[in-house]
Amino acid sequence: MTTTKNNTSYVALLRGINVGGNKKVDMKLLKEVFEKLGYTNVRTYINSGNVLFDALSKPGEKEVAAIEKAIEKKFGFIVPTIVRSKADIAALLKKIPAKWTNDTEQKTDVLFLWDSHDSKKTLALIKTTPGVDTLLYAKGTITWHVDREHYAKSGMHKFIGTAVYKAITARNTNTVRKLAELLG
Repeated sequence: MTTTKNNTSYVALLRGINVGGNKKVDMKLLKEVFEKLGYTNVRTYINSGNVLFDALSKPGEKEVAAIEKAIEKKFGFIVPTIVRSKADIAALLKKIPAKWTNDTEQKTDVLFLWDSHDSKKTLALIKTTPGVDTLLYAKGTITWHVDREHYAKSGMHKFIGTAVYKAITARNTNTVRKLAELLG
């Protein structure tokens, strides 16, 4: 399928699939789910649940609920989903320092927030270690950066299971930069 000039590119970020052998989702079948919903130029990127697609307008709550329902029908389990536009991802990347990466020296994750936690106030709900963790809020996200040499002291270890953790889906910054590239 091709993109028309009236379409805009989006990425759907699925939470918690293909992690540790749980909630297995085949990317080819996932692509078909989006195509059956009428989205065009559908493609996936890596197995962690990144679906790029084009649509005439940004999917709102109703459309995201339809995506989640279609995924549940196809795979038999609920998969919370966040949709961000090409412009959303580009604006985010302008705020993340270019030197922050995910490699042998650094760990940088982007936490995509559900609306219930999309506020700068959410930063106060995350327990960090001063001088180790750096958090950066940008609309719809919190970027968490730590040097790997200090990772054992990071608050990231205490983050799993918190209320905020349950209201996010995370991607490392390298993945987010690649998604921006794929969105065009």
